[in-house]
Order: sequence, then C-alpha cells, then structure tokens
Amino acid sequence: MQPAVINIFEKAVKKAGKILLRDFGELENLQIQSKSVGDFVTNADIKVEKTLLETLKYYYPDYTYITEETGEIKGNENTIIIDPIDGTSNFIHGIPHVGIIVAKMTNDEITDGVIYNPILNEFFWSSKGKGSWCNNSRLRVSNRQIFSDCLIGTGLPFGERIYKNYLIEIDEILKSSAGIRRLGSAGLDLAYVASGKLDGFWEKDLNLWDVSTGILLVKEAGGKISKIDGNAWEINSRDLVASNNKIHNELVKKLTLL
Repeated sequence: MQPAVINIFEKAVKKAGKILLRDFGELENLQIQSKSVGDFVTNADIKVEKTLLETLKYYYPDYTYITEETGEIKGNENTIIIDPIDGTSNFIHGIPHVGIIVAKMTNDEITDGVIYNPILNEFFWSSKGKGSWCNNSRLRVSNRQIFSDCLIGTGLPFGERIYKNYLIEIDEILKSSAGIRRLGSAGLDLAYVASGKLDGFWEKDLNLWDVSTGILLVKEAGGKISKIDGNAWEINSRDLVASNNKIHNELVKKLTLL
C-alpha cells in the first residue's frame, strides 16, 4: 500500500501529466527559451510546475519548496523538491523519455519521491523502508557483477557544461563494459538502475531536483549511491555514481583513474 504522501504526490503528478501529455509533440505550440547552450525551458515546464505547486501547497502549505523554474519558496524544515519536466530537450524533440519528479526531504534526507512519465504511463515511487516500485511492480537492481556484461548510463556534458577528461571517462567505460546509454533524463536513468535495466550510472553537474527521487529509488531497490570519488553523496553534491552495488567499486575506480 502506498503511503499517504505518495498518494498526494501521485495526484499532483498525474494532474500535471495531462498538461505534459497534451503539449508533447506539439512543437508549433511550444514557447521555447534557452537558458544557455542546450539548456531549454518551455511554457509546458512553467505550466506543469504551476499545477504541481497549486496541488501540493493545498496539502502542504507550510513546507519549503525547491523547484527548477521558480527557485526556493521558504517554509518549515520539510522540503518538497520539484522538477516539472526532467528531459526537456527530449520533450521538445518528441522523444518520450521524460519525467515529472517530486520528492520530500526532511533534515537533509530524501524520504519519499515519485517520477511520472505520462507518455509511457510509468509511475515510479519510493518511500524510505517501503521499497521501490513502478506502477504495481516491486523494483530490484540487477544482479550482474562482471563489468563487461554491464550496461552503464551517463549524461554527456554540453555547451558550458563541458568538463576536462569526460571523453577519457567515456572511453574507459566503453572499452570495459557492454555499452553506454545516454538517455537524456538523469531521474529516469536512476529509475532504470533501480529497475535493473541499467547496471550503473554516472553524471556530473547535476542539481538536486534532477536526482532526488532517483537516489531513493536506487537505495530502496538494493543499489548504492556515492559521489564519483567514492565518498558519500550529500544533498549539495553535484555529481554521483549509482549502481547495483556489485560493480560500484569497480565503476568508481574506472572513473577516478584519470
């Protein structure tokens, strides 16, 4: 049975998902602005976020809110984190790999979260101690432990986000794994690690709203999260490694050999 907070989050994201679904593929109706090279916001992002805030504030009027487009709305020690469309570039180009992300954090710990892809009707949710789920199916990370059998996800940098040695990282993983996937939504990539579809994932220059729910999904599905240097991930961390736990040390080692 879903906890009450997940029921409320589900109500919010499914209401907002109707907006995303209506606008998906309707490029001529989208108003698109560029924050920087390759980093976009659309009128759909704004409408989805507005709908989420309206619904969630009805139930949690005193909470703090951290959102991608609005910023921070100060409240009490409980925080709700919102990414209205994770995978905006996919959304603009008609690629159905997008997610609406909502998570709850208390005392710097993510305790509950959902990711909803209305296009594929995938509703991922997790609460601390309750496991990870997609619709009605319990999620478990993969059992692969031979790195050459593993499929690894990542997010490639673009524009001003290009960083030194990223091609070396990619080369190191490509030559020793079953392949790399760059799907364009860090939140869903982490959900795929939790689902056992990907065996590992790494990315740099991430925001809390990108990964909040995904981190909880991976942990509750039996996986492991850390920073790329192997140290513990914290809410202000800008990079992460996620895995099925069995290949974690090897993945970290390959990414820190530079």
